[in-house]
Amino acid sequence: MPKKKLTTQIFRIVLLTNTVVSMFFVPWILVKAWIMPLPDTIEEQLNEATDLGFDGIIVYVDEAGKAPGYYAAGWHDSKKKIPANPKALFKIASISKLYVAVAITKLVSDGRLSLDKTLAAYFPELEGRIEHANEITVRMMVQHRSGIPNYTSIDNYWANPKESNQERLALVLDLPADFEPDKDYEYSNTNYLLLRMLIAKVVGYDHFQYIKEQILIPLELNHTFSSLSEVDIDDVMSGYYVGYDADLKTDQQGMLATAEDVGVFLRALNDGSVFKEGEQDIYSSIYEYNHTGLVPGYQSIAKYHKDIDAVVVQFTNTTNFNGYNWNLSEIIYSRIIKIIKQKASD
Repeated sequence: MPKKKLTTQIFRIVLLTNTVVSMFFVPWILVKAWIMPLPDTIEEQLNEATDLGFDGIIVYVDEAGKAPGYYAAGWHDSKKKIPANPKALFKIASISKLYVAVAITKLVSDGRLSLDKTLAAYFPELEGRIEHANEITVRMMVQHRSGIPNYTSIDNYWANPKESNQERLALVLDLPADFEPDKDYEYSNTNYLLLRMLIAKVVGYDHFQYIKEQILIPLELNHTFSSLSEVDIDDVMSGYYVGYDADLKTDQQGMLATAEDVGVFLRALNDGSVFKEGEQDIYSSIYEYNHTGLVPGYQSIAKYHKDIDAVVVQFTNTTNFNGYNWNLSEIIYSRIIKIIKQKASD
C-alpha cells in the first residue's frame, strides 16, 4: 500500500478511536482544568496547560499602556526537544477570515464590490452548480447565511484534505443547500473560499497580495504569510493530533502568523486603525471583531477584551477534533484572562 494511502487509513482509525475514547474520559480532565486553583502568573498557567496534555502553548498579551507580553511553554518540536518559542509561526486557520472580511470591506468601500450583488452575478458558471447562487449575496457569504455546504464537513475531509481551491469547491458543487439564503446561520468554510476567489477576480491578482497591500504592509506585519511555501519550515511550530504520531507541520492549511502579528492586527481591527474613513461602519455591519481557528494540530483564540483594553492571543498545538482539546483550550484561555484581570485589580 502506498505510504500516503496508509497514512490516511491510520489517521481515519485515530479519528474513530479518539471519538470513542473521548466519550468516556472527556469530562474529568475538563473538570480538573476548571477547578484547579488559579495560579498567580501566566507562566504557571501555561505550565499547567502542558501538564494537561498540550505539547506546546504560546500566548501574546497586549494590555493598553504596557509593553506586550510573550509567553510559551512545552515544545516547539517535541521529537527534537526544541522548546516552545513565543515568536514561532503558527497556522491560524479561521482567524484568517477576519483578514478576508476586512479586504471585502475595503473593496466595497472603494465601489469595486457590492455586498448585495449575488454569487451568480460574480461567478455565472456557478449558477446551477451551487443551489440558490442567483439569490446568495456577498453579504450572506461573509455572515455565513448563504446555506452553501461546508467543504470541510464532507466525510473524512481532514483525512485527505484538498490542496487547491478548485478541488475544495468541487466537493460541494451540485449538493443541496443546507438552508435557503438568509433563512438561517451555519458556519461554512466554503463561503470564505468563494470570497477569496472573489477578491482575486475583482483585483486581478492573488487575494493574499491584496491583503498584504491593504493590511499587512500598512500595519508592518512582517510575520504573516499565505502558506508554507513562503516560510522556513523550522520557524513553524509543530502540530499534533492526539493518538497520531506524525508531525502535521508540513500539511498545507492556509495562513501562518506569529501570535504578535495576530495581536497587532486584532488591536488595529478593534480600534479602527486598520480602516480608512467609512470602512469601519461597513465592517461592523457584516462581521465580527474576534475569532478562533482550528485545523488538525493547531488551535487558536484571538480576542479583544474591552473591559481591560487588552488583546490576548493563544495558540495550542495539540488537537483532537472529536474530543476535549478545544474545550480545554478555552478553559485555559479563560483562566489566563482571569489572571490578567486579577493583576490589573491589584
